[in-house]
Amino acid sequence: MSEAPQYNSIKEWSIDDRPREKMLARGRQSLTDSELLAIILGSGSVGESAVDLSKRILGDHKNNLNELGKITIKDLVKRYKGVGEAKAINIIAALELGRRRQETEPLQRTAIKSSKDSFDYLYPLVADLPHEEFWILLCNRANKIIHTQSIGRGGVSSVVVDVKLIVKCALEHLASTIILCHNHPSGNLRPSSEDINITKKLKEACNIFEIVVADHIIIGDMAYYSFADEGIL
Repeated sequence: MSEAPQYNSIKEWSIDDRPREKMLARGRQSLTDSELLAIILGSGSVGESAVDLSKRILGDHKNNLNELGKITIKDLVKRYKGVGEAKAINIIAALELGRRRQETEPLQRTAIKSSKDSFDYLYPLVADLPHEEFWILLCNRANKIIHTQSIGRGGVSSVVVDVKLIVKCALEHLASTIILCHNHPSGNLRPSSEDINITKKLKEACNIFEIVVADHIIIGDMAYYSFADEGIL
């Protein structure tokens, strides 16, 4: 009686070669189509790893994702040992999601070209609050907003801001520019000494990472104060 073919399961592979670990370490672009498909499958079958099964499935479809996209759930289950209905559904769902992405228009991001643009964007977030809140807008090199984040919530006359958290957030989103904002429920738009000091600290901290603090907006009742416009940034 011949012995069953031997193979090394993915768990026995070098960590750098395992699809999930490889994606974490090197990014999604480093994975082949078969490795991405293996992640969707999750596991193979007896004698065949998820990656080997994925290579076989793709090979049967000329290694072309468009060709694979024509297969049905029923065909996947019928033709491939180790692919049950749940795995087949995962594959078809992933392919359909990719198809829909191709049909989706890119997100149009808001561009910040002036302090008025910042005010118009931020005013609805803080205008009616009875307490102070600190927000940041993170922008790319084209000054388009890529992320908006609430950083701190305080009392009626102050809010505590952690410089480290702001820098961390900016780095995580690969921001090129930051716009700071907080509100003054009293309606007094003049910056306090604390407002000026935290702005200076943030500017110095961001400079280390070549991130520009473009402005600090203080929002009151239908009005605002811009550090950039006043030349004190």
